Amino acid sequence: MKATKTLAILAPALLLGGCVSFGAEPPESLLTLTPTATAPAGSGGSSEEGTAIVLMEFQAPAALDVTRVPVQVTDTQLAYLKDAVWVEKPARLLRRLMAETIRTRSNRVVIDGDDPGALASNRLTGTLRQFGYDASTSSVVVIFDAVRPGEGNAVETRRFEAVVPGVTADVQGVGPALNRAANDIAVQVADWVG
Repeated sequence: MKATKTLAILAPALLLGGCVSFGAEPPESLLTLTPTATAPAGSGGSSEEGTAIVLMEFQAPAALDVTRVPVQVTDTQLAYLKDAVWVEKPARLLRRLMAETIRTRSNRVVIDGDDPGALASNRLTGTLRQFGYDASTSSVVVIFDAVRPGEGNAVETRRFEAVVPGVTADVQGVGPALNRAANDIAVQVADWVG
């Protein structure tokens, strides 16, 4: 009798086990971006509204708005690099990297996020246009279009590009090369915003 009750309790769980899938095998590792310089612990500051800068959410086309690394196979064909998975979407990773780079290269207070209460008239946003591997040139390419307020009611834009050539088409080659290119872009943007 006790065995029958136990079987009756376990039967639905055993049947459900065949219907539930917990997804594919997780990747061996995840890619991320790391800044070449970071602010030391305990550093901080205060700033007036005119000198602080807010990094708003960066946009990206659908091909980049994923956690995979795109490979430009031809002008009209795109694939994704095998076993290459970002820890989160590249536009977010680039924004955090850029915030840390601006923070370490300037005396500005940098607010990384979409806090509507942030009192800073300087805002930086933009679109990540390319962030992947170009098979025809064996290189990684990062292109970022930045937008910020100019004088008066003007708006300033600038395209930043970084290319790392001679990269092998695997995670071990592409991941570090994209990190180098992203850091190059972050330094260019930090110098632009001052």
